[in-house]
Amino acid sequence: MPYRVCFVCTGNICRSPMAESVFRARIAEAGLDALVQVDSAGTGGWHEGAGADSRTVAVLEAGGYESDHSARQFEASWFERLDLVIALDSGHLKALRRLAPTPQDADKIRLLRSYDPAADDDLDVPDPYYGHSDGFEECLEMVEAASPGLLAAIQERLEGRAA
Repeated sequence: MPYRVCFVCTGNICRSPMAESVFRARIAEAGLDALVQVDSAGTGGWHEGAGADSRTVAVLEAGGYESDHSARQFEASWFERLDLVIALDSGHLKALRRLAPTPQDADKIRLLRSYDPAADDDLDVPDPYYGHSDGFEECLEMVEAASPGLLAAIQERLEGRAA
């Protein structure tokens, strides 16, 4: 059974699809595509069915990442099939913990930047939606910085499953 990771932001059109795309590339580079499934969702359903924000797409494509995406809302029932739920900011973390049906499900939730050893005390990836393209570039930098630590944590868990 694959290890399943879901990135969650507000509307699933900026930060979480960016994190999904970047992390999917890291998983492929590590040769783990058959062992790890990556997706994303939003805490709200305002943009369900929509593609990623055009600025997200532009930043991803400039970085060499794929940008195919369709927004959807996170559902509490997903906890059962997910191994790890990655919140992009503390507001998402709180919303997801409220949705978690069990304490074990709540334990599956982590902040993305908690995997970046160089991150300061503020572990939020700021929402770039109401800003300019530089906010999307900053978001991509934060996602890329946290991805190696997240990959290492998942590789460790996969090794633990095999043992």
